[in-house]
Amino acid sequence: MPYSYSVTSTSRARPAAVFAALVRGATWPSWSPIDAVEIEGGGDPAARQRVGDTRIFRTGRAVSREPVVELVPDRRFVYENTSGPFRSYRGTVELAETPQGGTVITWAAVFEPKPRFSGPFWRWYLTRFMQRMADGLAAYASETPDGGR
Repeated sequence: MPYSYSVTSTSRARPAAVFAALVRGATWPSWSPIDAVEIEGGGDPAARQRVGDTRIFRTGRAVSREPVVELVPDRRFVYENTSGPFRSYRGTVELAETPQGGTVITWAAVFEPKPRFSGPFWRWYLTRFMQRMADGLAAYASETPDGGR
């Protein structure tokens, strides 16, 4: 049975700056609970990632493998989590410009956990964790107008 979550945050930065931080894995430890990132195959995490690149994130002892599956410049970032406790996991970060020139960040996912009956726990946990991600991204992009380019 699939589960989902959706969180939002607003940044003073324009969508281009928010998107720039999203597509550069090296920025993620600066604005999220993630400790370290590398690109599978030895790519440069500071470079702009493309569709097909797989990021490997480390948070404490947890490791996640996340291929980038869709990019729409300054609008959408889509990834999958192909490791851990999920049968399937597809996350989407949507960016929408506000009338004031900032960005509304909507971070959402649809997922199916491997362990039966763990869906409500994962929805609760991921909603809290991803709110921290969205808020951190919003603040980082606001403080770093070019998104860390």
